[in-house]
Amino acid sequence: MIKNFEQLKEMLCSMPVKRRVAVTPAQDEHTLEAISHAYKDGMVEPVLIGDEAAIREILNKLGVSAEGMTIIHVPDPTEAIQKAADMARDGEVDCIMKGKTETGALMKVLVNRERGIRKNDTMSLLAFMESPNYHKVFAITDVGLLTYPTKEQKKAAIANAVEAFHALGVEEPKVAILAAVEKVNPKMKETVEAAEIKEEGVPGCIIEGPISYDLAMDPQSAPIKGYVSPVAGDADLLVVPDIVSGNIAAKTITVIGGGRTGGVVLGAKVPVLLVSRAASADDKYMSIVIAALVGTK
Repeated sequence: MIKNFEQLKEMLCSMPVKRRVAVTPAQDEHTLEAISHAYKDGMVEPVLIGDEAAIREILNKLGVSAEGMTIIHVPDPTEAIQKAADMARDGEVDCIMKGKTETGALMKVLVNRERGIRKNDTMSLLAFMESPNYHKVFAITDVGLLTYPTKEQKKAAIANAVEAFHALGVEEPKVAILAAVEKVNPKMKETVEAAEIKEEGVPGCIIEGPISYDLAMDPQSAPIKGYVSPVAGDADLLVVPDIVSGNIAAKTITVIGGGRTGGVVLGAKVPVLLVSRAASADDKYMSIVIAALVGTK
Protein backbone atom coordinates (compact mmCIF):
# COMPACT_ATOMS: atom_id res chain seq x y z
CA MET A 1 0.00 0.00 0.00
CA ILE A 2 1.23 3.47 -0.89
CA LYS A 3 0.02 5.85 1.81
CA ASN A 4 0.86 9.19 0.18
CA PHE A 5 2.82 11.00 -2.51
CA GLU A 6 5.74 11.59 -0.15
CA GLN A 7 6.29 7.84 -0.13
CA LEU A 8 6.50 7.87 -3.93
CA LYS A 9 9.09 10.65 -3.81
CA GLU A 10 11.13 8.67 -1.31
CA MET A 11 10.95 5.60 -3.56
CA LEU A 12 12.30 7.55 -6.51
CA CYS A 13 15.03 9.25 -4.50
CA SER A 14 16.25 5.90 -3.21
CA MET A 15 16.88 4.51 -6.69
CA PRO A 16 20.58 4.11 -7.48
CA VAL A 17 20.11 5.16 -11.11
CA LYS A 18 18.12 8.28 -11.94
CA ARG A 19 15.39 7.99 -14.56
CA ARG A 20 16.02 9.90 -17.79
CA VAL A 21 13.14 12.19 -18.78
CA ALA A 22 13.10 13.46 -22.37
CA VAL A 23 11.37 16.85 -22.59
CA THR A 24 10.33 17.71 -26.14
CA PRO A 25 10.29 20.38 -27.51
CA ALA A 26 11.88 21.64 -24.31
CA GLN A 27 11.77 25.41 -24.88
CA ASP A 28 8.73 25.96 -22.63
CA GLU A 29 9.11 27.91 -19.40
CA HIS A 30 6.47 26.08 -17.36
CA THR A 31 7.79 22.67 -18.35
CA LEU A 32 11.43 23.58 -17.74
CA GLU A 33 10.53 24.98 -14.34
CA ALA A 34 8.88 21.67 -13.37
CA ILE A 35 11.64 19.41 -14.67
CA SER A 36 14.34 21.63 -13.15
CA HIS A 37 12.65 21.37 -9.77
CA ALA A 38 12.60 17.58 -10.00
CA TYR A 39 16.23 17.56 -11.14
CA LYS A 40 17.31 19.86 -8.30
CA ASP A 41 15.67 17.46 -5.83
CA GLY A 42 17.65 14.57 -7.29
CA MET A 43 14.60 12.88 -8.74
CA VAL A 44 15.41 12.62 -12.45
CA GLU A 45 17.98 13.24 -15.16
CA PRO A 46 16.59 15.72 -17.74
CA VAL A 47 17.21 15.24 -21.47
CA LEU A 48 16.12 18.50 -23.08
CA ILE A 49 15.40 18.22 -26.81
CA GLY A 50 14.64 21.31 -28.90
CA ASP A 51 16.07 24.72 -29.75
CA GLU A 52 19.20 24.84 -27.58
CA ALA A 53 19.52 28.63 -27.56
CA ALA A 54 15.89 29.05 -26.49
CA ILE A 55 16.24 26.33 -23.84
CA ARG A 56 19.33 27.93 -22.33
CA GLU A 57 17.71 31.38 -22.40
CA ILE A 58 14.72 30.10 -20.40
CA LEU A 59 16.94 28.24 -17.93
CA ASN A 60 18.92 31.44 -17.37
CA LYS A 61 15.69 33.35 -16.82
CA LEU A 62 14.66 30.78 -14.22
CA GLY A 63 18.07 31.00 -12.57
CA VAL A 64 18.71 27.32 -13.27
CA SER A 65 22.11 25.95 -14.27
CA ALA A 66 22.17 23.53 -17.19
CA GLU A 67 25.11 21.69 -15.66
CA GLY A 68 24.41 17.99 -15.52
CA MET A 69 21.48 18.25 -17.93
CA THR A 70 21.65 16.85 -21.46
CA ILE A 71 20.59 19.33 -24.15
CA ILE A 72 20.10 18.05 -27.72
CA HIS A 73 19.72 20.70 -30.39
CA VAL A 74 16.79 19.83 -32.69
CA PRO A 75 15.09 23.12 -33.61
CA ASP A 76 12.19 21.68 -35.63
CA PRO A 77 9.37 20.71 -33.18
CA THR A 78 8.25 17.59 -35.04
CA GLU A 79 11.80 16.36 -35.42
CA ALA A 80 12.40 17.05 -31.72
CA ILE A 81 9.45 14.82 -30.83
CA GLN A 82 10.69 12.16 -33.22
CA LYS A 83 14.14 12.32 -31.61
CA ALA A 84 12.56 11.63 -28.22
CA ALA A 85 10.63 8.69 -29.67
CA ASP A 86 13.79 7.28 -31.25
CA MET A 87 15.65 7.56 -27.95
CA ALA A 88 12.79 5.86 -26.10
CA ARG A 89 12.78 2.99 -28.59
CA ASP A 90 16.53 2.61 -28.21
CA GLY A 91 16.33 2.58 -24.42
CA GLU A 92 18.14 5.92 -24.06
CA VAL A 93 15.33 7.62 -22.07
CA ASP A 94 12.84 6.24 -19.56
CA CYS A 95 9.89 8.57 -20.16
CA ILE A 96 8.80 11.46 -22.40
CA MET A 97 7.37 14.78 -21.24
CA LYS A 98 5.42 17.14 -23.48
CA GLY A 99 7.02 20.57 -23.91
CA LYS A 100 6.08 23.41 -26.24
CA THR A 101 3.65 21.60 -28.52
CA GLU A 102 0.03 20.60 -28.78
CA THR A 103 -0.94 17.20 -27.40
CA GLY A 104 -2.22 16.12 -30.81
CA ALA A 105 1.10 16.92 -32.49
CA LEU A 106 3.02 14.96 -29.86
CA MET A 107 0.75 11.92 -29.95
CA LYS A 108 0.69 11.83 -33.76
CA VAL A 109 4.42 11.09 -33.72
CA LEU A 110 4.37 8.78 -30.71
CA VAL A 111 1.58 6.50 -31.99
CA ASN A 112 2.98 6.18 -35.51
CA ARG A 113 3.07 2.49 -36.39
CA GLU A 114 6.53 2.61 -37.96
CA ARG A 115 8.55 5.17 -35.98
CA GLY A 116 6.49 5.73 -32.85
CA ILE A 117 6.59 4.08 -29.44
CA ARG A 118 3.17 2.47 -29.26
CA LYS A 119 3.42 -0.80 -27.31
CA ASN A 120 -0.26 -1.70 -27.01
CA ASP A 121 -3.26 -1.06 -29.24
CA THR A 122 -4.78 1.04 -26.46
CA MET A 123 -3.01 3.92 -24.75
CA SER A 124 -4.69 5.37 -21.68
CA LEU A 125 -4.28 8.21 -19.22
CA LEU A 126 -4.00 7.21 -15.57
CA ALA A 127 -4.40 9.83 -12.84
CA PHE A 128 -2.93 8.93 -9.46
CA MET A 129 -4.67 10.69 -6.58
CA GLU A 130 -3.86 11.51 -2.97
CA SER A 131 -6.81 12.58 -0.83
CA PRO A 132 -6.92 13.64 2.83
CA ASN A 133 -10.14 11.62 3.02
CA TYR A 134 -8.74 8.27 1.83
CA HIS A 135 -6.21 5.97 3.43
CA LYS A 136 -3.92 5.41 0.45
CA VAL A 137 -2.94 6.60 -3.01
CA PHE A 138 -5.43 5.48 -5.66
CA ALA A 139 -5.87 6.06 -9.38
CA ILE A 140 -8.59 6.82 -11.94
CA THR A 141 -8.72 5.76 -15.59
CA ASP A 142 -9.39 7.18 -18.08
CA VAL A 143 -9.45 10.90 -17.32
CA GLY A 144 -8.19 12.43 -20.55
CA LEU A 145 -7.46 10.11 -23.47
CA LEU A 146 -10.16 7.47 -24.07
CA THR A 147 -13.34 9.43 -24.76
CA TYR A 148 -16.02 6.72 -24.72
CA PRO A 149 -14.06 3.50 -24.23
CA THR A 150 -15.39 0.17 -25.42
CA LYS A 151 -15.32 -2.84 -23.13
CA GLU A 152 -12.09 -4.03 -24.70
CA GLN A 153 -10.52 -0.58 -24.28
CA LYS A 154 -11.53 -0.57 -20.62
CA LYS A 155 -9.84 -3.95 -20.16
CA ALA A 156 -6.73 -2.61 -21.90
CA ALA A 157 -6.75 0.51 -19.69
CA ILE A 158 -7.01 -1.73 -16.61
CA ALA A 159 -4.08 -3.81 -17.86
CA ASN A 160 -2.03 -0.63 -18.40
CA ALA A 161 -2.86 0.58 -14.90
CA VAL A 162 -2.12 -2.80 -13.30
CA GLU A 163 1.34 -2.77 -14.88
CA ALA A 164 1.92 0.68 -13.40
CA PHE A 165 0.79 -0.43 -9.95
CA HIS A 166 3.08 -3.44 -10.14
CA ALA A 167 5.98 -1.09 -10.94
CA LEU A 168 5.10 0.82 -7.77
CA GLY A 169 5.16 -2.34 -5.69
CA VAL A 170 1.39 -2.97 -5.42
CA GLU A 171 1.26 -6.66 -6.27
CA GLU A 172 -2.49 -7.13 -6.66
CA PRO A 173 -4.33 -3.82 -7.07
CA LYS A 174 -8.04 -3.76 -6.31
CA VAL A 175 -10.04 -2.53 -9.28
CA ALA A 176 -13.51 -0.96 -9.02
CA ILE A 177 -15.46 -0.63 -12.27
CA LEU A 178 -17.79 2.22 -11.41
CA ALA A 179 -21.46 2.59 -12.17
CA ALA A 180 -24.43 4.32 -10.56
CA VAL A 181 -25.76 1.02 -9.17
CA GLU A 182 -24.33 -2.30 -8.05
CA LYS A 183 -26.70 -4.52 -10.01
CA VAL A 184 -26.61 -5.27 -13.72
CA ASN A 185 -29.23 -3.27 -15.60
CA PRO A 186 -29.52 -4.02 -19.34
CA LYS A 187 -30.49 -0.39 -19.91
CA MET A 188 -27.22 0.80 -18.34
CA LYS A 189 -24.37 -0.32 -20.59
CA GLU A 190 -21.67 0.41 -18.01
CA THR A 191 -23.19 -2.12 -15.58
CA VAL A 192 -23.33 -4.84 -18.23
CA GLU A 193 -19.73 -4.22 -19.30
CA ALA A 194 -18.52 -4.10 -15.69
CA ALA A 195 -20.02 -7.51 -14.96
CA GLU A 196 -18.55 -8.97 -18.13
CA ILE A 197 -15.07 -7.60 -17.38
CA LYS A 198 -15.25 -8.96 -13.83
CA GLU A 199 -16.18 -12.40 -15.18
CA GLU A 200 -13.49 -12.37 -17.89
CA GLY A 201 -10.86 -10.90 -15.58
CA VAL A 202 -7.57 -9.09 -16.15
CA PRO A 203 -4.34 -10.73 -14.92
CA GLY A 204 -2.62 -9.34 -11.84
CA CYS A 205 -5.54 -7.67 -10.07
CA ILE A 206 -8.83 -8.15 -8.20
CA ILE A 207 -11.83 -6.76 -10.08
CA GLU A 208 -15.23 -5.73 -8.76
CA GLY A 209 -18.10 -4.31 -10.75
CA PRO A 210 -20.49 -2.86 -11.23
CA ILE A 211 -19.88 -0.97 -8.02
CA SER A 212 -20.84 2.54 -6.94
CA TYR A 213 -18.29 5.16 -5.94
CA ASP A 214 -19.29 5.17 -2.29
CA LEU A 215 -18.99 1.39 -1.97
CA ALA A 216 -15.59 1.45 -3.66
CA MET A 217 -14.14 4.23 -1.51
CA ASP A 218 -16.01 4.36 1.80
CA PRO A 219 -15.39 1.39 4.14
CA GLN A 220 -18.51 2.27 6.13
CA SER A 221 -20.88 2.02 3.15
CA ALA A 222 -20.45 -1.69 2.42
CA PRO A 223 -21.62 -2.97 5.86
CA ILE A 224 -24.62 -0.63 5.73
CA LYS A 225 -25.65 -1.90 2.29
CA GLY A 226 -24.68 -5.49 3.01
CA TYR A 227 -22.19 -5.48 0.16
CA VAL A 228 -19.35 -7.99 0.49
CA SER A 229 -16.21 -7.58 -1.63
CA PRO A 230 -12.46 -7.25 -0.98
CA VAL A 231 -12.53 -4.14 -3.16
CA ALA A 232 -15.23 -2.33 -1.17
CA GLY A 233 -13.78 0.58 0.77
CA ASP A 234 -10.26 -0.29 -0.33
CA ALA A 235 -10.08 0.33 -4.10
CA ASP A 236 -6.73 1.09 -5.73
CA LEU A 237 -8.09 1.79 -9.20
CA LEU A 238 -11.37 3.39 -10.26
CA VAL A 239 -12.49 2.63 -13.82
CA VAL A 240 -14.95 5.26 -15.02
CA PRO A 241 -17.51 4.84 -17.84
CA ASP A 242 -16.20 7.70 -19.98
CA ILE A 243 -13.86 10.68 -20.13
CA VAL A 244 -16.54 13.08 -18.82
CA SER A 245 -17.10 11.22 -15.56
CA GLY A 246 -13.37 10.62 -15.14
CA ASN A 247 -12.49 14.26 -15.70
CA ILE A 248 -15.19 15.45 -13.31
CA ALA A 249 -14.20 12.94 -10.63
CA ALA A 250 -10.51 13.84 -10.73
CA LYS A 251 -11.12 17.59 -10.72
CA THR A 252 -13.69 17.37 -7.95
CA ILE A 253 -11.22 15.51 -5.76
CA THR A 254 -8.50 18.12 -6.36
CA VAL A 255 -10.49 21.37 -6.63
CA ILE A 256 -12.84 21.09 -3.66
CA GLY A 257 -11.67 17.87 -2.04
CA GLY A 258 -8.14 19.00 -1.20
CA GLY A 259 -6.57 16.20 -3.20
CA ARG A 260 -3.34 16.03 -5.18
CA THR A 261 -2.81 14.37 -8.52
CA GLY A 262 -0.18 13.23 -10.99
CA GLY A 263 -1.03 11.75 -14.36
CA VAL A 264 0.74 9.63 -16.94
CA VAL A 265 -0.11 8.09 -20.32
CA LEU A 266 0.45 4.34 -20.46
CA GLY A 267 0.52 1.77 -23.23
CA ALA A 268 3.67 3.06 -24.95
CA LYS A 269 7.22 1.74 -24.65
CA VAL A 270 7.81 4.44 -22.03
CA PRO A 271 5.38 6.53 -19.95
CA VAL A 272 4.32 9.85 -21.49
CA LEU A 273 3.58 13.05 -19.54
CA LEU A 274 0.91 15.28 -21.06
CA VAL A 275 1.10 17.98 -18.39
CA SER A 276 -1.29 20.88 -18.97
CA ARG A 277 0.03 24.43 -18.71
CA ALA A 278 -2.91 25.06 -16.36
CA ALA A 279 -1.84 22.27 -14.00
CA SER A 280 -0.45 23.32 -10.64
CA ALA A 281 3.28 23.13 -10.00
CA ASP A 282 2.64 20.25 -7.58
CA ASP A 283 0.62 18.32 -10.20
CA LYS A 284 3.46 18.68 -12.72
CA TYR A 285 6.07 17.67 -10.18
CA MET A 286 4.16 14.57 -9.10
CA SER A 287 3.48 13.59 -12.72
CA ILE A 288 7.23 13.56 -13.30
CA VAL A 289 7.83 11.49 -10.17
CA ILE A 290 5.12 8.95 -11.07
CA ALA A 291 6.24 8.63 -14.70
CA ALA A 292 9.82 8.11 -13.62
CA LEU A 293 8.78 5.38 -11.18
CA VAL A 294 6.49 3.65 -13.66
CA GLY A 295 9.25 3.85 -16.25
CA THR A 296 11.46 1.57 -14.21
CA LYS A 297 9.81 -1.54 -15.67
